[in-house]
Amino acid sequence: MMRYVIFSFWFILIHTAAYVFAGALALKISKNLYEEQERVIDYVRDMSDDIEKKHVEKWFLPAQLVRGLLLSIVLYPILNLLGETSWLLRFLFFSSLMFIYTDVASAVPFPHNIEGFVYMKPKYLKRNAVGKLYFEIIIYSIVFGFLISWFSF
Repeated sequence: MMRYVIFSFWFILIHTAAYVFAGALALKISKNLYEEQERVIDYVRDMSDDIEKKHVEKWFLPAQLVRGLLLSIVLYPILNLLGETSWLLRFLFFSSLMFIYTDVASAVPFPHNIEGFVYMKPKYLKRNAVGKLYFEIIIYSIVFGFLISWFSF
């Protein structure tokens, strides 16, 4: 049991750190996605509005901690298998897992995933927005995969 608790602890910590790092980098190139009236993604909170920004600031960390916990629990059945693989295979597995499962193949439509391509209006599928969104998830997936792969299973 303790093995699972330790795994979840490190998973949550690494997920949150990678998410913050990738988000901070991405925000430098993608402010137009999240701020002001002309933002591309106008259905999420406007980070230039103080009230909406405060809501995000209040719930950002608790949300990532819960997400990290849920993501870690799903992996419990394969912890032994992960322990038998090389660092490179773990890196490829975790990076791909985060890139594909949590983003590209997500069931929630967003401008850069499969469901978004099918269900979203064309105004949300602007090429520059899609590229900026992929930048963030690629950075997150690589950083997360790199760090979690060092974990001793």
